[in-house]
Amino acid sequence: MVIAYLAAFSCALFFGLGSVLQSVGAKRVAVSGTLNPRTLAKVAVQIPYLMGLGIDTAGWLLSLVALATLPVFVVQALVAASVGFVVVFSALIEHLRPNRRQVGVLIILGLGLIGLAISGAPESAKRLSSGFTIAMFVAAIVIAVAGIATPRIMKAAHSASVLAGLAGLAFGGTALCARSLSATSIGWHSFLEPLTWALAAFGIMGLVFFAAALQRGSATVAMAWLCTAETVAPAIIGIAVLGDRARPGLGLLAAVSFVVAVASAVALSLVSPPHEAPAAVSS
Repeated sequence: MVIAYLAAFSCALFFGLGSVLQSVGAKRVAVSGTLNPRTLAKVAVQIPYLMGLGIDTAGWLLSLVALATLPVFVVQALVAASVGFVVVFSALIEHLRPNRRQVGVLIILGLGLIGLAISGAPESAKRLSSGFTIAMFVAAIVIAVAGIATPRIMKAAHSASVLAGLAGLAFGGTALCARSLSATSIGWHSFLEPLTWALAAFGIMGLVFFAAALQRGSATVAMAWLCTAETVAPAIIGIAVLGDRARPGLGLLAAVSFVVAVASAVALSLVSPPHEAPAAVSS
């Protein structure tokens, strides 16, 4: 269990650092009015973005370790702490010093995460029916359509938050798929599982939509929206479908801690000044 908690915490740290580096690389490329493959390809070859992507990948692998034992709502809320690390690494790398309100929210976020760490009941995942797999593919299609449409119908400043939220839903989908897949032995046959392909689809969409969000807005705000969407929906599904639960007698602490952690992530986006200018818009 200690290893699972360490993996989840390290995942948050990696995601925070990776997101800041990805933001630095993404803002080197002019924003397109659509999800232009050429624009995204230019982002993908930026050295800071590639470094951030590599760190994020390591963080994602750590999240799989945590999800094999811990409930989705605990892992995703701990991962939400990455928005706090975004603030810290933005100060170190981009010299964007946090204000007092950000520091205050970070402290509250930390208290919420401590409550979740105490209240979550470690338990192995259970294998789900084919209906869950179908639902995951339907969700992937809906997220894909929404992500493609968003830059076309919204201005860059507003579309950044929506794209980040959609990226969060996509990454939340990877967590749900991974949690279900962990119920079976991992081997070469795992690549034949439909959930594995759904997981890959969610992961790709998450990367694309988050890169587009980082081009259009603040890394702190984008990460806050991503973490909120990535945490809330999977947590509800984990409890309702996957059998996740709190320790006996600690259900109230788990619920309050979850709300505090997620609300703090959202609050960080509200108290963070919009000092990270997006890249210029290309025609």
